[in-house]
Amino acid sequence: MSEKAAKGRPVVQGIDASGGCPVEYRFAHARNGNRHLMVVFANIFAPDDYGWATGVLDNLRSNILWIRDRFDGGNTYYLCKAMDFSVERSVIGLISKVMEALGLTPDDVTLWGSSKGGSAALYFGLRYGFRNIVASVPQFLIGTFVRDVYPDTGRHMLGEAMADQDVAVLDSILPDLLRAGANPQAHLYLVSSPQDEQFASQVEPFLGLLQRYPNFNFIFSESPFITGHGKVTQRNTPPLLGIAYLLVEGIAPRLGSVRHGYEQPDADRSGIQALLKATSVVQESFATPVVTSPLAGAVVPAGAVRLAGRAPGSVRVSIWENGTYLASAPVGPDGTWSWEREQPWSGGEHVVRLFGVDPNGYQSERTDIAFTVSEHTGLAAPVVQSPTARQQVPGNLVTITGFAPGAVQVGFRHHGVLLGATVVGADGGWAWDPGAPWPPGPYTVEVFAVDGSGVESPAIPAFFTVLGISAGAAHAGS
Repeated sequence: MSEKAAKGRPVVQGIDASGGCPVEYRFAHARNGNRHLMVVFANIFAPDDYGWATGVLDNLRSNILWIRDRFDGGNTYYLCKAMDFSVERSVIGLISKVMEALGLTPDDVTLWGSSKGGSAALYFGLRYGFRNIVASVPQFLIGTFVRDVYPDTGRHMLGEAMADQDVAVLDSILPDLLRAGANPQAHLYLVSSPQDEQFASQVEPFLGLLQRYPNFNFIFSESPFITGHGKVTQRNTPPLLGIAYLLVEGIAPRLGSVRHGYEQPDADRSGIQALLKATSVVQESFATPVVTSPLAGAVVPAGAVRLAGRAPGSVRVSIWENGTYLASAPVGPDGTWSWEREQPWSGGEHVVRLFGVDPNGYQSERTDIAFTVSEHTGLAAPVVQSPTARQQVPGNLVTITGFAPGAVQVGFRHHGVLLGATVVGADGGWAWDPGAPWPPGPYTVEVFAVDGSGVESPAIPAFFTVLGISAGAAHAGS
């Protein structure tokens, strides 16, 4: 699925479900054959849990991989949920696949993030040997921080009890890497400020360990315009982007020799294209939703628009119009779904786009349904004469009858599925026989009228219960 970033850079969206946890991502190809990958981790308030994805990185020439920090409905620092570190393994699995598909090595990768995204960049960069790490206002004592400051995130990562021993485990993972001197040749760029309320407890105690790294760079911002944690990164965005541009071009500040112009315009893209296609959020093999109501091209009253249909394999159907999200309709165990808007639709033609979403977040191809909303219709709902409300009827004798003055046709739906239709006589009477026995059980059939212009009336329910029938009777009625 292709999107446009804020400044127009094409972005591909996907899900890698090969690991223990499905990992959602966005990817933008490099410009001019640049041979570098920027991996971006999100902070706690990142829109849609994607960090730095509002267009601020659009001018970078590198490949960019944004990874979403949303696993089973919560943030995880890209590490764990309920102390299950399959999140970490799934995230590094995705990064490794993208890197391999591009023909890159860890020396060609920059990990980037702020706040919890900065913690993730440090952790993955140090543990897995990536060359460049840019971390703005990270937390080093992760367990204590999520327990005390963001307890919802803490419970998601640590478990409901937020046990002290588990807090200690998360508190130790970054300091232990630093004490062990992990990835000693990494180019580390850390941004912090004395105005950051987290500096004294979360950053300052670990500066000594960081200063043991020969390529450690510390940007300590003391601007009076910085008034708290969130302002540090905002105030330092220009120099951070300057670092990013240099790293993408193969220039690491403080190095005696640099590599510049690391480009390969004719690089083979088949590997990354295959990976993006295989992990695309839109899957061709995933069935598209079927719309049974309204019928394509139908004219419906403004207050009686009901979208319904089938979407087997989906857990919900996402509904859009003109690029604007309208609603998400849950899909029942039998594959049916329906949705009615709370406010009336505007008059005129509408084209609604739908797609199914499976339990892992994969999306189906799109389905479009066009219909016209009429603000002026006097067509009343049909009258159902039989079966009467709550009547018990043998399964081989179900015939629905009634009146619909002014209509040319009457239709019947069950759980959003169109069962059939029948013509209306000159006197307004109609009758419909499904032509086959009904299985025993209670039924609610929606009955609606249609006039000569295709305008549907509001639907009226017919309630009845089908009794069991003998095998001989069933055979005779089949």
